[in-house]
Amino acid sequence: MQIGVAYSEPAQQLWLRIEVSEETTVQGAIEQSGILKKFPAINLASDTVGIFGKAAELDAKLKPGDRVEIYRAITADPATVPRRAMVGEDDDE
Repeated sequence: MQIGVAYSEPAQQLWLRIEVSEETTVQGAIEQSGILKKFPAINLASDTVGIFGKAAELDAKLKPGDRVEIYRAITADPATVPRRAMVGEDDDE
């Protein structure tokens, strides 16, 4: 069956379509895809993974067409990052 494996970093995104057996798990698909060699920063022991945007366990079985996603940790909480002034705004007002 065909599935996808996706991962992104700020400067690069990768989405691979691969053929796997019917009994393949999330972890098996990630390992089979070769993405761990392309992105050595991925740590399956600590990084969250999911299928189509929903968190999943590494041992979850896949269905045809699933997209396995590897998520990076958030480095800046958008709620705590100060808003930047809009271009052209006058700070004196």
